[in-house]
Amino acid sequence: MIPMTDIFELAYKALGYTEEAGADEVEIFCIKGRSIMIDVQRDEIDLAKESLLSGIGIRAIVNGAVGFSSTNDASRVKEACILAVKSARVRNGDPQWSGLPQKKKPADVSGIFDKKIEEIKIEACIDYTAQMIEGAKSIPSVIPTSGHFSCGSSTQLILNSHGVEVKGSETSIQGSIDTTAKNSDISTASEFDMSRELDIDFSDIGKKASLLASRSLNGVRAETGDTAVLLEPMAFTDILENTLLPSINADNVQKGRSSLIGKMNSRIAAGELSITDDGTLPEGIGTASTDDEGTPSKRIEIIKNGTLRSFLYDCYTAGKEKRESTGNAIRSSFTSTPSIGTRNLIIDHPSFDIIAETRKGVIVNTVIGAHTANPISGDFSVEARNSFMIRDGETTSPIKSMMISGNIFDVLRGIDGVGKDVRKVGNMITPTVRVSKMRVVG
Repeated sequence: MIPMTDIFELAYKALGYTEEAGADEVEIFCIKGRSIMIDVQRDEIDLAKESLLSGIGIRAIVNGAVGFSSTNDASRVKEACILAVKSARVRNGDPQWSGLPQKKKPADVSGIFDKKIEEIKIEACIDYTAQMIEGAKSIPSVIPTSGHFSCGSSTQLILNSHGVEVKGSETSIQGSIDTTAKNSDISTASEFDMSRELDIDFSDIGKKASLLASRSLNGVRAETGDTAVLLEPMAFTDILENTLLPSINADNVQKGRSSLIGKMNSRIAAGELSITDDGTLPEGIGTASTDDEGTPSKRIEIIKNGTLRSFLYDCYTAGKEKRESTGNAIRSSFTSTPSIGTRNLIIDHPSFDIIAETRKGVIVNTVIGAHTANPISGDFSVEARNSFMIRDGETTSPIKSMMISGNIFDVLRGIDGVGKDVRKVGNMITPTVRVSKMRVVG
């Protein structure tokens, strides 16, 4: 691993090494960080581990061809730079390559770094995990079955040969737990929370998971048919990630893999529904001053009052259309090149007490199988978990087993209300949404 004190100095050297090796353009992505991870099995801590991370990723462009290499070994940085250039030279040039980002002022952002997380000790993390376990055990007849805690801090530096030089630090912390309730029946549930700051109530995570598992016991069968379906934040997020998000990815649009081709400025959702992606949202999980190419973060209207307004672009896909990047280049690691992803996706619609205003329907907490959805057509069929009947404005019986199916664009057009329970689910911010009619199979 590259020594923490040397890594940023090496990043500047890597820029020079890659230019000397013959690259027309160069991008250096450099990161150093620390993380703590704790695993839970049943009601005991199974593993607690602290790790340090540092590394450099190099993109080299030669005649429109992109080469990439990475390393976490200080003695091999120059070698990695040369390898990136060599890998570009053996590729065919892309006539649609328009260049790496130019230097621009980064966005002002706040609430993404907490000194308390940067300095946290592993003993404190073990205590937070224990609080989550005890919270789960506080509900009678419910036991925790597994769980996870993680936190981390990192600083990243992005450099390129056009003068981009962006450095930023961030922190995050999260906890999750799975529980099982038993009487004459068995039911499971899970809960999680994630934040940029040390403000999570870990005991509450455990209690919520166990309460939901307990409430879900002794379920009844749902009636098969079309009915109003209320999708709580975790369920709606899971469906969106696997249906809508691939369709608004400009790379998929340009490659013919989206149902939204040719539908810009067309009505695709309910008239009061708006969806934005905001890389500058205070305390957002996806917030930073720039994206992972160095393009300044911004707020993008994807759907405005039901009308499609924008796709999400990185530098390459934007260049193909001779437009500006939306700042949606995301990296999973210094060992990979960026790809298009959301920053902080925000669902907005006038809210009211949608349960009280629902005569007959079902409410769904989580879904299983959303990854099997068709990312091009938007069709999906999922198992609904921790679901309940709604009758005359009240939540009544838990549902034992139920499938829901549909098409994401029918869902978006069918949203006729949302609740007041806005929640962050990772980098999505959404309330419970009510879809006027969906297919339910009991």
